[in-house]
Amino acid sequence: MTPTNMLYRQTAVEGASGFGLLIALYDTLASDLHRAADAQRNKDIEMRAEHARHALVVVGFLENWVEADSGQLAQTLAAFYAKLRRNIIKAQAKQSPEILEDLMRETLSIREVWQRLDTDEAPKGPEILPPFQPQLYRGPFLPQVEQRHLNWSA
Repeated sequence: MTPTNMLYRQTAVEGASGFGLLIALYDTLASDLHRAADAQRNKDIEMRAEHARHALVVVGFLENWVEADSGQLAQTLAAFYAKLRRNIIKAQAKQSPEILEDLMRETLSIREVWQRLDTDEAPKGPEILPPFQPQLYRGPFLPQVEQRHLNWSA
């Protein structure tokens, strides 16, 4: 990855929402799979292995986000990530760029769904700041709040 691409991704991630981070990981995964397929076509086994290894790291990171017992979506994602891992290894063993490209297309189709969800969740309207939501203090000490009792009249 070029330094320019790296800076672009770093800047994009710094202000990203949860969906934005997820989309960035899917972009990285698709890019790794594409580069691994290209390296395989060019008979550059070392680069293929490097890009495939990084793709496996990204898959592992995505898997860590999933709580398998939290519902059907989580189970579906866990199965998809397991399939990705299994087929990345299979593609390396068979030296098949086609398998890697199929995985890249599947990754991009799921990324598209996350992108749609992100835009659906985006605020609609000219709101600059989100509404104020007080946060509860959960530290070891309770905050001391000054209470004033004002009983006066004019």
